[in-house]
Amino acid sequence: MSIPVPAGGRPDEEYMGEALDQARLALAAGEVPVGAVLVGPGGEVWGRAHNLPISLNDPTAHAEVLAIRQAAARVGNYRLPGTTLYVTMEPCVMCVGALIQARVARVVFGAPDPKAGACVSLYRLPEDRRLNHRFALTGGVRAEECRELLQEFFRARRARGEGRAAANRE
Repeated sequence: MSIPVPAGGRPDEEYMGEALDQARLALAAGEVPVGAVLVGPGGEVWGRAHNLPISLNDPTAHAEVLAIRQAAARVGNYRLPGTTLYVTMEPCVMCVGALIQARVARVVFGAPDPKAGACVSLYRLPEDRRLNHRFALTGGVRAEECRELLQEFFRARRARGEGRAAANRE
């Protein structure tokens, strides 16, 4: 099996490793462990982020959105054509909307999100021809590692007695 490599870059698995590092930072901060890395057309990292909605009291502070903001600031443009986003969990509707608006060319995710995934699990927005932009999609890259981090987070919450009621407040 060949390993996809972005132009001028490293294999998808390596970039996903950087996204996993970001997810671990989120876990250490008590956030849902999702990390994202946005890579420019030449293979250089333009943005790195992890989930921060709890810490920032901001429901839009998902790893994907924060990485997009960082990259846009770096290049001085709200459009990011030719870029690839690596994220440890399948993006939600909000994040897919941001990816479309930014004109990201490709998204690579680790674990699917059966409760909120907008790429393959609940919705298939990247395939929707009614939208003005579509992106290429690769799922399942280092999926087991991504899934394990998420499971670790939710197991710890359950052990502390922080079930659904607490999650709904966040």
